[in-house]
Amino acid sequence: MNARLQMDGREVCIDITRPFDLSVELDFQGPQARHFGAPRASSEPFSVPGFPGSVARGASCNCESITLIPHCNGTHTECAGHLTREPLHAHRIAPRDLLPALLVSATPVPSGRTPEGSEPPPHAGDSLVTRHALQGAWPTELPFTPRALVIRTLPNDLGKRTRDYTGETPPYLTSEAAQYLIERDIEHLVVDLPSIDRAHDEGRLTAHRLFFGLPASDSALARATRSQCTVTELAYVGDEIADGPYFLQLQVPAINGDAVPSRPLLYRLAA
Repeated sequence: MNARLQMDGREVCIDITRPFDLSVELDFQGPQARHFGAPRASSEPFSVPGFPGSVARGASCNCESITLIPHCNGTHTECAGHLTREPLHAHRIAPRDLLPALLVSATPVPSGRTPEGSEPPPHAGDSLVTRHALQGAWPTELPFTPRALVIRTLPNDLGKRTRDYTGETPPYLTSEAAQYLIERDIEHLVVDLPSIDRAHDEGRLTAHRLFFGLPASDSALARATRSQCTVTELAYVGDEIADGPYFLQLQVPAINGDAVPSRPLLYRLAA
């Protein structure tokens, strides 16, 4: 089954039957993708007198209580409210429509091999996703102007689906890379990294601030000039998904918060 949309003055046909799921599964019993020293996401029966909350324990049905930290446990979508005093809820910002999107693969480079950087300056041994890499991966021709970008970092491996990044410094975006996304009018970013900023960066969150248009050290939502944007982190892009144009759907629950668990789906273009 295909859907037809008008994009940039031309008709685009989308295969809506077989989307690629970019979310990672949160397995409460097995390994989990998590970050920043957060505890594992957990699930346990909700038990009250006369009801043990689990069929295995004699209850009439299963009723579980789930505990997780959206920013740190599994795939999540966040908004400018991540940085502001005033609340902004990610589920109200995430678009409900299909977004014209581009998937690119980029190989992070050691900080000593690029003039690009961040604030504070990268440490020796840090790996950076650069503007240069994104520019090199950007196609010369596209059937539409993308509003969303999905970045797959290389090398790719299945371990990203369950990796505990605690104690590591995963790759992150340079300031120049974040600025490039703004120049390309990208409003919705999906990455397979735990964060677009360095795990421990003195609280600067430089790439986040650039992408959301919030000046350094400012926490007023009214000052965020790109508060319509979202960042989705800890996704996974399988090797079977080729670089190129797609349509992106951000599926998020109606739960208040600056970040919520999410399920980004990529839809192929039909012939």
